[in-house]
Amino acid sequence: MSEGPQVLSIALNPALDHTIEVERLRQGEVNRAARMEAQVGGKGFNVASCLADFGIRTAVTGLLGSGNAAPFEALFRAKGIDDRCLRLDGSTRVNTKLVDPATGQTTDINLPGPALTPEVRLAMLGSLLACIEGAMGTVRWVVLAGSLPPDWPVDTYRLLARHVRHCGGQVVLDASGPALAAGLLAAPDLIKPNRAELAELTGHPLDDLDAVVAAARGLLAGSRGPGTVVVSMGSEGALFLDRDQALLARPPKVDLISTVGAGDAMVAGMVAARVAGLPLAECARLATAFAAAKLARLGPHLPAPEAVRAIAATIRITELV
Repeated sequence: MSEGPQVLSIALNPALDHTIEVERLRQGEVNRAARMEAQVGGKGFNVASCLADFGIRTAVTGLLGSGNAAPFEALFRAKGIDDRCLRLDGSTRVNTKLVDPATGQTTDINLPGPALTPEVRLAMLGSLLACIEGAMGTVRWVVLAGSLPPDWPVDTYRLLARHVRHCGGQVVLDASGPALAAGLLAAPDLIKPNRAELAELTGHPLDDLDAVVAAARGLLAGSRGPGTVVVSMGSEGALFLDRDQALLARPPKVDLISTVGAGDAMVAGMVAARVAGLPLAECARLATAFAAAKLARLGPHLPAPEAVRAIAATIRITELV
């Protein structure tokens, strides 16, 4: 059996996340931080990190600045992630996340990504398409996650997703705004908006659970709709829908350290479940367990797989009509 990667996770606009813990953050005043941690960030790399923690062979590609690539490379080596990233001159962007443990709230201050000339963007895109094609010997799932760098075409994810499908792979799309709307035209196999992103996509307020379900079912009903829609809703749980079922998964109460990356962990859990060929209800259990396990940790990390599976056994699943 081949030992090549099972999943390719793409991060076009990764970041170094500086997470600063501030008790009872007060705007406009001097705040004393309890601690600060620097973690590799970017949704695609967060997904890959969680997958690796669960034992899924994973490769990553995307755009890395050579000036501060060392933390990313160290993470990839430590977790056995296959590094296929493209190197750029300069540094990868740095994001700051202010975590208030008293309230559980996180304030994000995100910098833009690298500004590239049209010629360099075109060359990078060609290299990404070649990387996708080259990975298809063992890879069956490709994750497209996160924001696009400045000036990249809004239909970049649509183009990448279509290439994945052309090469025989399956696509997970976790984006927002115009990039998500354009990417949907490629009929991805799975999308994971949060409630606010789904409301923006559909153009309707989603004030209750019925409205969220109706919006997700509306996406599934299209002739080129996604195969599965997962909607994360924070403490209310998450919805998992395909054309046959609609399920609500409610996590147990866990110690909350940071909500940063919980949605990325949920994407990783869905991919791990799909790699294992699990039915939707078991996908919902595992994906929700990934997210719950992540809440007790800073950075894109999970506890041991047996601990994640123990949480999965406690997830409550309700079938919706």
